[in-house]
Amino acid sequence: MSAALAAFVEGPESFDFAVHHAGIATEHLLKAYLAGLHPALIVDPRHFDSLLHATGLGSHAAPLTKARTIGLAEAHERVVRLIPRKIPIDKKALEPLAEARNGVAHSAIYDSTQAEAVFTICLRLVDPVLEELKIEQPSYWGPYLVLHDKLVDEQVRQERVTVEALLIKARAMFKQRFGHLSDKKRDMVLTAITSQPRVTISREAPKECPACGSQGWLAGEVDVYSHGGASREGVYLTPYEFHCAACDLEVDSKLLVHLGDLDEDVLLEDDPYDFVGDDLPMDEDIYRDQ
Repeated sequence: MSAALAAFVEGPESFDFAVHHAGIATEHLLKAYLAGLHPALIVDPRHFDSLLHATGLGSHAAPLTKARTIGLAEAHERVVRLIPRKIPIDKKALEPLAEARNGVAHSAIYDSTQAEAVFTICLRLVDPVLEELKIEQPSYWGPYLVLHDKLVDEQVRQERVTVEALLIKARAMFKQRFGHLSDKKRDMVLTAITSQPRVTISREAPKECPACGSQGWLAGEVDVYSHGGASREGVYLTPYEFHCAACDLEVDSKLLVHLGDLDEDVLLEDDPYDFVGDDLPMDEDIYRDQ
């Protein structure tokens, strides 16, 4: 990470080195957290020799130098599942960082205009992992702590400006469409156009629109928690997008956090047993419907 930051401050001519090393540092930090829980959490589940090493049975396996581990995206997914609600970067928001790192590593191609945004994704992802590892930010970021804070603060500020602009546009659209209708007619029309989600491959749940107050829809992935305590057990929607048909407000995962509780998991009425195959034991803590 120090190498990444040193390259970043050198300017655009070194951004390729910066995003590449930032991606590697992020992947290693995620794996450090997972390996601290158990080494098996970072191995490629399809490679038996690696699993043998991770479980203390390396004498039966090929040399450790041939071990295979998971990549950035899967390490991120596993950490998000183990410490839900703490990681502000979801799978979709991670894509620019992963694409930039892989682009530089495999083809020397990346979008240099996105380097600062990519780097900021890395910083925001790393911070909660440092907290879980009980590593103080000043000691990790060293002389680059002030730069870290400014990048994160600027990104958050830009996101809030973007959100406010989206809300203003959506409210104007709502007024243009329905401002001339009586309350009764408006309610009838809104009921008709907002009662059903869009036809998507994602699961959706209804949620009040922060712009116009109509019923909107959160799209997301389904997580199933069992034996997680009475306050957590059940089937949840982990949102990554919001859409309102009444005012055309559309918000992606990166911006949901700035709109009240839109980024919070939604408890669904589904039966957890409906998501568990016959070959899976029910005493597992977490299942995910992919």
